[in-house]
Amino acid sequence: MAIDRDAGLCVSAEIAAGITPAAALFHSLADETRLRIVARLARGEARVVDLTAELGLAQSTVSKHLACLRDCHLVDYRAEGRQSFYSLTRPELMDLLSAAEHLLRATGHAVTICPMPSSGHGGDRSALETGEVTV
Repeated sequence: MAIDRDAGLCVSAEIAAGITPAAALFHSLADETRLRIVARLARGEARVVDLTAELGLAQSTVSKHLACLRDCHLVDYRAEGRQSFYSLTRPELMDLLSAAEHLLRATGHAVTICPMPSSGHGGDRSALETGEVTV
């Protein structure tokens, strides 16, 4: 399933094309919009309409990126009436993103990929105060 020419392919299409699952996973997380969606879903489930409002993105953009994240089994949804509520399926994803933050900090590129209270980023200190950049 193609997202668009700029964003590249989703995980299953990449694997089908011969790219290793690890490379496909990291490629799926290499998009800032998908990281923003993951960061939001780390706080709890959300509908597409919630994500579009909170992230300032078009419905079609959110839907396409959610499809990619679903394709690699990082996100799934539950139906409730006519609504779909999306959530993260793998809590290990937050461990991976936290490890990436630590690695970036160690190499002199402090970035908060998915701000969470338990991530140890200094509580309520802002990214500007800590010198970190939030994705």
